[in-house]
Amino acid sequence: MGFSAKKLSLMAMLTAAALIVFIIEAQIPMPVPIPGAKLGLANVITLFALFYGRNNRNAADALTTVDVLMVLVCRILLGAAFSGSVLALIYSISGGLFAFAAEAALKNIVTDKQIWVCGVAGAIFHNVGQILAAMLITGTPYIAALLPVLTVVAIVTGVISGLAAQFAVARLGRR
Repeated sequence: MGFSAKKLSLMAMLTAAALIVFIIEAQIPMPVPIPGAKLGLANVITLFALFYGRNNRNAADALTTVDVLMVLVCRILLGAAFSGSVLALIYSISGGLFAFAAEAALKNIVTDKQIWVCGVAGAIFHNVGQILAAMLITGTPYIAALLPVLTVVAIVTGVISGLAAQFAVARLGRR
């Protein structure tokens, strides 16, 4: 598996950008007192990376789904290292992988004007992944009762992050 210097640089910059957004977002309190609710702004970078260059004439510069997964996992591992929490790693990796699976599945179905749909699906599946992790860690199935409320929050935050990624792809993704 070879990477061109240009692709590797792009992946590194996207990882750094996602990590910066993740760290900044951690400082922003959520306006709703719901455990697990967050804006999910780092997902803007993941969505951008997933759709970046989809219509690019130079296919060698386009990121593959595996490339984007590597960016996501690097961001999650570095974010957990900075936070120093093993539980944060478990919740982030479970939510991130569930979200990524949903977004990657939709990648070839949605148009560039529907990227926001991936944002919503990713946000919902992120919550599902985190709830499942919490249920396994605590042994408490009642945590699933949070899912309907978290789904409403995910729809709102998913639209926001999805639209932000959609606008970024429209501006930068066709180079």
